[in-house]
Amino acid sequence: MELSPQDTLRLNVLLANRPQAIRINESTMMVFGLSEQGEAEIRLNPTGRDDQYLKQVKELLSGHVLGSPGGYPVYLQRWTRMGQMRDDSLEQMLLLGEPEAVVATVCAQGLTDELARRAWWAMEDATNARHMLGKQAVVEGGMGPLLAAYLVEHLPFETEPEQQIETVRLVLQEGLLDQAQVDGLWRKAQRKPAYYVGFLAARPKDLPQQTAAHPDYAELAAALKQLIAAGNALAGLLENMLSAPGQAFIETVFRVFDKPSNQEVVNLALDAVAAHMSPARPEGRVDATLEALQAESAGWLRRDAQASALCAVPGVDDTQLRALRILSGLSYGIVRPAFRDSTAIGSLMRRKLQPVLTPLLAELARLRPGDGRSGGGPGR
Repeated sequence: MELSPQDTLRLNVLLANRPQAIRINESTMMVFGLSEQGEAEIRLNPTGRDDQYLKQVKELLSGHVLGSPGGYPVYLQRWTRMGQMRDDSLEQMLLLGEPEAVVATVCAQGLTDELARRAWWAMEDATNARHMLGKQAVVEGGMGPLLAAYLVEHLPFETEPEQQIETVRLVLQEGLLDQAQVDGLWRKAQRKPAYYVGFLAARPKDLPQQTAAHPDYAELAAALKQLIAAGNALAGLLENMLSAPGQAFIETVFRVFDKPSNQEVVNLALDAVAAHMSPARPEGRVDATLEALQAESAGWLRRDAQASALCAVPGVDDTQLRALRILSGLSYGIVRPAFRDSTAIGSLMRRKLQPVLTPLLAELARLRPGDGRSGGGPGR
């Protein structure tokens, strides 16, 4: 089958005008081209079956753009979602009329704000928007707020908690949403607690939660800030956790672990807590059980210079320092005994987790007002 002379002429004219992107609507048999002057459209006139005719159209585009008449190269499909496209070929990918080529572009590390604009015209898709907001050039460009607004509007239709978490984390990057949009997301988190994990990951020190500082904060703040000025990062972490924003972080973690919906929510929440507590573990992440972390924290308290300096401050609770150290080591390792060979979700998963989450939340509760010895357990 060959293209009709009319379609061949129109497609060649479209390509000769150096479009920025090409999109094919297969259901309506329309080809659209984006240029600096606006959009051009071509209504195809098939001379045979639509699918075979579209294959000929794509071969013409590929032959002109890549010098390869075989359509979108098969080997590129293996690289598409790995972000391994060469930066100098990204503009060409958007001229093939292939959805996979658009995905290849948005996954590429060299994606620019301008290429993001073209890719978004070619294929509006929530997954593509998330890929693009993973690039700093797009976040800081004109497309960042537009993509964030789309994802917020689309968020109620996301059914997988891990996608909800990733979406919230991405849209909460600096400069993408206004305060009213942020507050709206926070209110929705009351019905969909997985959103809280996105908040914990994106802005752990700036949550939209009104919480009072720890009662000990006023007494310790001046001494802690002196140590912070001297370069004591652990003092900075303790100061933050006792402050109002730190107490808001703690309360939000308790909300997440009240009734986590699936294993991925638990794992991502553990990662978010460990990342925020990382000043207590400058050597980096570990893969250990909770019992191992608790046992290690006592020796750490004696040998760590920053911890020793804090222990010398009147009023500092060494059990809180140990809690910071333990929480900084959270990972899949603490839940592996419960999750190994298990696909449980919901209430069954929470019952399996109780032997781990109850002592874990007791450690977190040490940073709350009171004696902190009775952390809550996971909900059923």
